[in-house]
Amino acid sequence: MSSLFEKQDSLNSPIETFLFDSVKNPLPVRQHWHYFAEFLYVVSGTAAVTCDDLSCSVSAGELIILYPSAVHSVYSTDSEPLQFIGLKFDPVIFPNTSSYAPSVTAVFRYARANDMQIHFGAEQAESLNCREIFCDCLKETEQFLYGRDIMLRANIYKIIFGIIRLWVDAGLDMNRCPVNTANIYGIENIAEYIDKRLEEKIRVADIAEKCHMSYSGFAAKFREQYGMSCKEYIERMRIFKSEEYLLFTDHDLTFISQQTGFSDCSHFIRTFRKYRGQTPKQFRMKSRGRE
Repeated sequence: MSSLFEKQDSLNSPIETFLFDSVKNPLPVRQHWHYFAEFLYVVSGTAAVTCDDLSCSVSAGELIILYPSAVHSVYSTDSEPLQFIGLKFDPVIFPNTSSYAPSVTAVFRYARANDMQIHFGAEQAESLNCREIFCDCLKETEQFLYGRDIMLRANIYKIIFGIIRLWVDAGLDMNRCPVNTANIYGIENIAEYIDKRLEEKIRVADIAEKCHMSYSGFAAKFREQYGMSCKEYIERMRIFKSEEYLLFTDHDLTFISQQTGFSDCSHFIRTFRKYRGQTPKQFRMKSRGRE
């Protein structure tokens, strides 16, 4: 089973716009993650989108945002064709442009830690002018118009700050959002290191050493960055990877537990039930109907 990590070319393509059509492209879009943020606007049909532990049914005219490093997938909920426009971008290229405003990276991290809304219904998406903005971004990309990069950034800024205003209306206190988060940027890349070694016995102390940090300092920074302990993060990533095996292979649980780094099959079953509320076998039986 390949890694869940999907590499993005942030140097040459910091912004990607695409039109997904299930008539031309196969579904599902399997679980994966990347350092880019991703916004999906559904044009027609209904998408079953998973984002970390959240599952959403996103219908035509609705928007869902996927945070950087979030494990996500897209399925079709029925036989109707699914079409959506995607905006994928490196949040690092959207810095704070004033002394009071935190960077987009910091805002996403802060909103994620506060469990803010990521699925926006048709009325809210309309208030954000999603159809117009997403279609305009698609046009800019396809036609390579003059000033394309500036127009794409301007449109994405409009969406981002429209969403932030909705979050503020829902109670997010932006005064508590850190403005300068440069001191924890270095820890972000460790997620890729972990992802490539999920089948191995990973010790948090060894990961901390990779980051040239003390164990306690690493633990604190990791929790600040990802909203959970490193041990829990590793467990969750192993569960995501095991779901790929359960959905798309016929391997038995012993084999899957070995390939995803669990000490044995019993450990795998206990941990899976802890996070998913059902056994791996029950998950496989219930989920295969979505293929």
